[in-house]
Amino acid sequence: MVAPVLEGTARALLRRIAQEQAGSRLPSLAAVVVRDGRPVWFGSRGRVDGAAPTEATQYRIGSITKSMVAVVVMRLRDEGRIALLDPIGKHVPGTPVGEVSIAQLLSHTAGLTAEPPGQWWERTPGMPVEELLALLGPETTRHRPGRLFHYSNLGFALLGEMVARHRGTDWARAVRDEVLEPLGMRDTTPRPRAPHATGYAVHPWADVLLPEPEHDAGALAPAGQMWSTPADLARWAAFLAGDTGDVLSADTLAEMREPATVDDGEVWTSGFGLGLQLARVGGRRLAGHGGSMPGFLASVWADPGDATGVLFLTNATSGASRALTTDLLAILDEHEPRLPAEWEPAAVDPALLELTGPWYWGPAAYALRLLGGRDLSLSPIGGTGRASRFTARADGTWIGLDGYYTGETLRLVRRADGSVSHLDLNTFVFTRTPYDPAAEVPGGVDEGGWRA
Repeated sequence: MVAPVLEGTARALLRRIAQEQAGSRLPSLAAVVVRDGRPVWFGSRGRVDGAAPTEATQYRIGSITKSMVAVVVMRLRDEGRIALLDPIGKHVPGTPVGEVSIAQLLSHTAGLTAEPPGQWWERTPGMPVEELLALLGPETTRHRPGRLFHYSNLGFALLGEMVARHRGTDWARAVRDEVLEPLGMRDTTPRPRAPHATGYAVHPWADVLLPEPEHDAGALAPAGQMWSTPADLARWAAFLAGDTGDVLSADTLAEMREPATVDDGEVWTSGFGLGLQLARVGGRRLAGHGGSMPGFLASVWADPGDATGVLFLTNATSGASRALTTDLLAILDEHEPRLPAEWEPAAVDPALLELTGPWYWGPAAYALRLLGGRDLSLSPIGGTGRASRFTARADGTWIGLDGYYTGETLRLVRRADGSVSHLDLNTFVFTRTPYDPAAEVPGGVDEGGWRA
């Protein structure tokens, strides 16, 4: 069981959303904090049809829809039906941008225009996909594919159509059957159901509201059609944090969370993976997505490092602070910081104990540790150098899990008498002493040895 937050924490969280609802003049606001796969706090302010929003009140979630479509795309990849490097034209023929890859569309690096041709699609009834495809032309490409991050709603319209063609149904049914139902998210729907909030624009200079239109977005629906509830989005946050419920493998979800591009310079704080927005805030590395449609704003983030998530939903076209979610996480950290897991001995392969300790890549010192079973970590002593973890394979080698050596093979090389000679890490030789002349150091070791 996951215990709810303490009373003092709950009060601080409530105060933050109360400040947001009043200061930003939001008709209503609901927020949830998630820990270890379960909601530990829910709060709301304002009114929906005269009552406070509940965990079952629906709001439109806009582009959070994209992350759900992306999960179905990754399921198609895992089934072998598509490859991420496939051009979209292989699966949706007849489009003038058929050469861009599925991976580029997922990461918004395909160079496509941000919006489809025609009127502002978020406020006007949608068109059929055949009509949309017929309207695309040379101007659809604004940048060389792969060159830079350029957010594209149109790109996800193409991905949604690809999903529909492979599944033989519409994109929304595929998302429902493959993602929402297995996760228990039965209150996440492409059109609103009661009770739901009405979307409003708030007058910039007066405290009055203007209802915003809502409609089926047609071919653009995969870019932002869904409605959801605080309870359902809490389950989505838990999913993003790692509780995949067999919808995706942990490795595939981790792949979606890897940075494919950044959108704020060399020392990035925000970027994009495969269908997921990424952020680095306050020592956390977050994955999730924001959503914006006329009358609604939403955001959901998860930190897989400590299985924490946060979300908010509001029925205003603009005004909510982008810092709200990270502020809520900061309050949780301040009031109820995570305790380190208790250390306890691990079951390891005793035959590997002799490998632990210092190794040298040339003159640089590294430490090899046994993590559990037969898994290893190799890290520089002194902090300067490349660190990676390695998992054991059946053939007696190890494969890198992270860092510079991700996917690279580590081999243990023995001499003819069975004693350990060195480690071979993708041609890099690690020896027990610096430049050990008895090992197979590439280029050899000077016969004169070390000297003053």
